[in-house]
Amino acid sequence: MSENKTANVNARIKENIKRDAESILTRMGIPRSVAIDMFYRQIILHNGIPFPMIIPREVPARDEMSDDAFNEMMGIGLEQAKADNAVDADIVFNELTKGL
Repeated sequence: MSENKTANVNARIKENIKRDAESILTRMGIPRSVAIDMFYRQIILHNGIPFPMIIPREVPARDEMSDDAFNEMMGIGLEQAKADNAVDADIVFNELTKGL
């Protein structure tokens, strides 16, 4: 006999992330609850997160990127800047030059 009970999932995420993701889901015709259910099912199928969880060693150079990939990266940066989701440049450069 299969279990038909449902459970609530509560998560706090940044408003812009929620808005952007739900906008895409709406265009795809996928309700938020279905997307979350799909993600959980993929976790079960993969016995872990269903995509690589890595930090690239280097950001690709512009000439290594397609125009679409570059525009997407720049769009993300623009949205982060608009949302004041940024780190002081001195801190970034200090982190980047630590290992040099």
